Amino acid sequence: MRIRIGSTVAAVLALLCVQAASFAAPSAPQAKDEVLPAPARHEGEGPYSQLILRGVVVINGTGSPAFGPADVVIEGNRIVKVQSVGSPGAPIDADKRPKLAAGGREMNLSGRYVMPGIIDMHGHIGGAEQGTPAEYVYKLWLGNGITTVREPGCMNGVDWCVSESKRSAANAITAPRIFPYAAFGFKEREPMTQPEQARRWVREMKAKGIVGMKCFGYRPDVLEAAFAELKKQGMRSACHHAQPDVSRVNVLTTARWGLTSMEHWYGLPEALFDDRTVQNYPPAYNYNNEADRFGQAGRLWAQAAQKGSDKYEAVIDELLKLDFTLDPTFTIYNASRDLMRARRADWHEEYTLPQLWDFYTPNRDHHGSFFFDWGSEDEIAWRENYRRWMAFVNDYKNRGGRVTVGSDSGFIYQLYGFGTIQELELLREAGFHPLEVIRAATLNGAQALGEDQRLGSIEAGKFADLVVLAENPLANLKVLYGTGHIRLGDDGKVHRVGGVEYTIKDGIVFDAKQLLADVRRMVADEKAKRHIERLAQP
Repeated sequence: MRIRIGSTVAAVLALLCVQAASFAAPSAPQAKDEVLPAPARHEGEGPYSQLILRGVVVINGTGSPAFGPADVVIEGNRIVKVQSVGSPGAPIDADKRPKLAAGGREMNLSGRYVMPGIIDMHGHIGGAEQGTPAEYVYKLWLGNGITTVREPGCMNGVDWCVSESKRSAANAITAPRIFPYAAFGFKEREPMTQPEQARRWVREMKAKGIVGMKCFGYRPDVLEAAFAELKKQGMRSACHHAQPDVSRVNVLTTARWGLTSMEHWYGLPEALFDDRTVQNYPPAYNYNNEADRFGQAGRLWAQAAQKGSDKYEAVIDELLKLDFTLDPTFTIYNASRDLMRARRADWHEEYTLPQLWDFYTPNRDHHGSFFFDWGSEDEIAWRENYRRWMAFVNDYKNRGGRVTVGSDSGFIYQLYGFGTIQELELLREAGFHPLEVIRAATLNGAQALGEDQRLGSIEAGKFADLVVLAENPLANLKVLYGTGHIRLGDDGKVHRVGGVEYTIKDGIVFDAKQLLADVRRMVADEKAKRHIERLAQP
């Protein structure tokens, strides 16, 4: 996926920089086009000199089974101890409990579940064209338990993105941690035609505070130089291998150059071709027509080498040896295989801003709004596409490969925060055990960011980024959704249960339900301003 620069698909295509000899990369957007930065923080309590979460069941993110009751001790923004204090159903062993220091705070969370904060490896901070301010996006993320986000592209402006990252790191705003990655060539007004230009661009981005690069494709010698400089500078990378250049640069190409993670799946089926060199495009195919682009994308995995074939095995083996990360973002294409379900998701009416809903609605000039005449044949093709794609990702995980969680929300009927939780469900569908799902969403993301000494698991010495739930996410991932889960109670009535109770980021305790109430208010206010009661359905 790509975030907007202009208001037309053609302008967005320019951003991809996939044919540098043909057009110039766009300049940074003017201030009037930027998303509003988040206001100064007034939510959340802490950090504390000491905070003890009492009596919790711990899912630590490493893949090990849950255990509890336990007390989690936090000092400032760090976890300092995770102490088992008894057995389920038995009285707490008071002698094992960590003592509360003077001035400390304790929270009685007996029976609650605590897991690491979720790391979304593909999260765009809204967009002016979608009309989504940063505060709205951040509160949806935190309200659904996301405490860290990799921003792949910083299309609201490099300086803007870095500023928001620094403000979040200083806890000056209510927001997850932000790791800013710049889109390759984004700063340049003219095409980069020499490798040294690419190396210079990487150095300039690092000087601005960017920690990684996102690419879509480029002339191979120039792009290769960028990867060489990234390695030299100790920076990481992500790539959406866009179709206009994937015949020259696929996943194996960039992985060999040093790419650390791939986004979505573009470039992977092409690396698996064994009876062709280009996708089987129909004669009338036009990449700028997104109905063509996504309609044919759903038929691509069927053209790749079959599971168990020599080519299939060779590609997996090489990516494993390169310690490569797959960030599949299953959720962002989910509407392609069941449009009605995506459009009618529980959260849209209360949490989707009407201007974002308008952006989703079929429109030839809005990226990802390609459902011009989306029928049964398209959905069936995409379901088969998912079956093959998921099988590869599950195989990769089973052989020791790293798979992470990314959402790319803000497009194709996927909403910030909620889309991230849906990605967890889709990994489960792909064959992951719930503990493997949680690990993909936490420790694996930290490893892919190079931050696993500080993030990703509930262990002494790591940042206090945690999620507190009343329900067990290992039994039902749906309880992580801000809208919760529907359950028939003993009283014979239907109840909503679950949802994150507290999101703790950097030792600061946020009331997740209050953050989501703030979002509901934003949506209600915008509807009132527009004099509408419900989102329009085509």
